[in-house]
Amino acid sequence: MLYVSPKLCSAHFFKELFFKVLDTTDKDTAKKLMSEWILAAQASGIPNFKNCANTFINWSKGILNSFDYPYTNGFTDGCNNKIKVLKRNAYGYRNFNRFRKRILHMFSHQKDKIMAVV
Repeated sequence: MLYVSPKLCSAHFFKELFFKVLDTTDKDTAKKLMSEWILAAQASGIPNFKNCANTFINWSKGILNSFDYPYTNGFTDGCNNKIKVLKRNAYGYRNFNRFRKRILHMFSHQKDKIMAVV
């Protein structure tokens, strides 16, 4: 399939190249590889990769900090998503106290997980 479409082949190449950036363990190597990826993506002529490269330039500090600090906001995003789904399934809550109690009840069985994160 990659031989049929040159654009698909390029996209696959850039994806694999960026996975090499993410597979590194130290920040300096990641910074070097990410700079090389950005230059290659900007020179590729593919608009989506140019946009992606610009996004990586804007967020490079945060991306590179992820190599120093093993923290993410994944757990918090998951909790926020559960709350949004609860609100959507209930078609909204008129009484905020009931909504709050329902959220607390929903997360009460995850108390150990929440305390482990804190």
